[in-house]
Amino acid sequence: MQAQVLASQAGFQLTTDAFAAQYLVGPQTVRKRLSRHGSYFGIKPLRLPNGRLLWPADSIKALIEESQQ
Repeated sequence: MQAQVLASQAGFQLTTDAFAAQYLVGPQTVRKRLSRHGSYFGIKPLRLPNGRLLWPADSIKALIEESQQ
């Protein structure tokens, strides 16, 4: 429970399903990329003690800014 509170305060609020929906891909695509490369195009999730992943809520903004540079 404490890990989830700390994660939400740090901006990690999206489940893998919600994160995938933002990028218009399937959740398994995100998991596969994370497994093979250690991140989803440079975005790393927070792994909770129960094994679930939480992704940063502002990740799409950061990815757009990075691609414009």
